[in-house]
Amino acid sequence: MRKLIEYDHLSIDGRFSGDDWWAAQMKVAPNDNHFDYQLRLLEQAAGLVLGRVTYERFAATWPTMTGDLADKVNSLPKHVASTTLTETTWNAEVLTGDAIDAVAQLKESGDGTLVKYGNGSFSRALVEAGLLDELHLSISPFVAGSGESLLSGISTTPMNLTGVTDIGNGAVVLAYTPSR
Repeated sequence: MRKLIEYDHLSIDGRFSGDDWWAAQMKVAPNDNHFDYQLRLLEQAAGLVLGRVTYERFAATWPTMTGDLADKVNSLPKHVASTTLTETTWNAEVLTGDAIDAVAQLKESGDGTLVKYGNGSFSRALVEAGLLDELHLSISPFVAGSGESLLSGISTTPMNLTGVTDIGNGAVVLAYTPSR
């Protein structure tokens, strides 16, 4: 059975979007430790799980990038949750039927890990369905003050801290597993 890991970038106040968030995030330059962490996360990956918006943003930028991380991201199969996409590129397929059921089937279909990038309602639905095995939160050293928070509206979900990694520039990655 595959493991599903979500990786997200957040501000200290738990935000992942908004004009203030993007402006502050651009001032926190990622470094080699940041890229190395993601590459290690993807080493055993059998594929990526993405929502439509993340897929479209990634497909517009990652194919033009170079380096070990870009090579890995670009080579992996992408599984996209969308009710509106009819065609994909970049080694991607749209998950058919209910996205949560499709991810459950993906988890059952082999070994390795599935890494999910992106956030929002799809992330919340995966947590609520009990499909998320690990949550890796890259916390950047700024307070956004506004914007959407990662898991707002979700029911109480206890988590266990399984790792803390200092990736430099004041950023850390906190790894959690849901208490089951």
